[in-house]
Amino acid sequence: MESRRNFLQTTTAAALAARSAMGANDRVQVAIIGTGGRMNLLGAAFFKQPGCTVAAAVDVDRNRVDQFVTKSGTKMDTYGDYRRVLDRKDIDAVVIATPDHWHAPIMIAACEAGKDVYVEKPVSNSIPAAVKMLEAAQKYKRVVQVGTQQRSWAHFQECARMIQEGAVGDVTHVLIQWGSPARAARPPQAPQPVPEGLDWEMWQGPAERHPYTPSRRTGWRAYYDYGGALVTDWGVHWVDIIHLCLKADLKAPLLAAASARYLGTDEPDLEQVPGAFMITWKYDNFLLSFSNVVPSSPEPVRGGPHFCGSRGTLLVNRSGYVIRPTTVATPIYGPAPGSTPQRQQGPPPIEAKTMTISDAAVAERAAEVVHVRNWLDCIKSRQKPVADFEIGFHSTLPCLLGLESIRRERTFAWDPAARSSRAV
Repeated sequence: MESRRNFLQTTTAAALAARSAMGANDRVQVAIIGTGGRMNLLGAAFFKQPGCTVAAAVDVDRNRVDQFVTKSGTKMDTYGDYRRVLDRKDIDAVVIATPDHWHAPIMIAACEAGKDVYVEKPVSNSIPAAVKMLEAAQKYKRVVQVGTQQRSWAHFQECARMIQEGAVGDVTHVLIQWGSPARAARPPQAPQPVPEGLDWEMWQGPAERHPYTPSRRTGWRAYYDYGGALVTDWGVHWVDIIHLCLKADLKAPLLAAASARYLGTDEPDLEQVPGAFMITWKYDNFLLSFSNVVPSSPEPVRGGPHFCGSRGTLLVNRSGYVIRPTTVATPIYGPAPGSTPQRQQGPPPIEAKTMTISDAAVAERAAEVVHVRNWLDCIKSRQKPVADFEIGFHSTLPCLLGLESIRRERTFAWDPAARSSRAV
């Protein structure tokens, strides 16, 4: 009887704790912080969710937040300062879709205020800030989902299952090949007047102060102060899928080394990320490299991670996947000393396979809805979401180490005990 009473007390307390994370009407009250390009795509995933109310939107650009609300067709409060929504007791959770340099201050403050968080990737544009975010998520026990929505996309999950079941044999290394002129370094611009309705001081936030130029605002990913260009934009997406496929969600690379080239100039640009780069990471049981080959034509080169196994390769991206068998049999020699080596055939060849997604944009929107739904469900259950912050941290960390290697032209090692990097 006593054990039953304890059980009932425990389950009742858990239910009350879960309920306390929601509004009084059992709907999760959400505030969106940052209403720019990313939120124009992701926003629909929140407005479609049952049991969720988008109660407020925040942006340092008054015109942009007004446009966002009008486009959504939903009535909500608007603010220019995120701290206003953190002060509201009726707000249960926040979505952070700002430029990367603002992710850490907002997420840490939200955790301290008792809010659950959906934060876009990369988790931050610096390692020290990312570590502080991890500490805050763990200290305040918030439900934090990182916006690596590919984890909730069925064919990426299928590839993870196939690789773990040995579809291409033992994977020794993964090659990420990408090619895009986007988010390469921007040419310098003369300072211009700040557009009406934009709080440029607040936009810069924790970053160094600079006069306003359109390239800093619209091309912010190219600048170290605000982002990490393709290294942290697409890089985090691909590293996250590689970790998923190789069961390395909470692993950090042992070493990170990089080389890069600044396009259009012989002089390094200390403010912006180079457009052409190659980064190599050493893990405990596989190697990983990421290169961006800037094409000569405006058309991007669409690649993705190539999983190189003992029996074949698997390439996966948002358009589907391709499995190619190894064409040469693995030679195996007899162990007897002094005897004539006998060439034997290795394992039977695997079958080639191709899966193509007809409309990747539609499929991605569907995956975003699933990703957001998982977060909302976990807010109520208090379970860890599919892209829990610790997973997102480890998907971002290799890319941030790569940026350090590019900037300082050194190889870096990660110290998991100290949660810091060091040049080697």
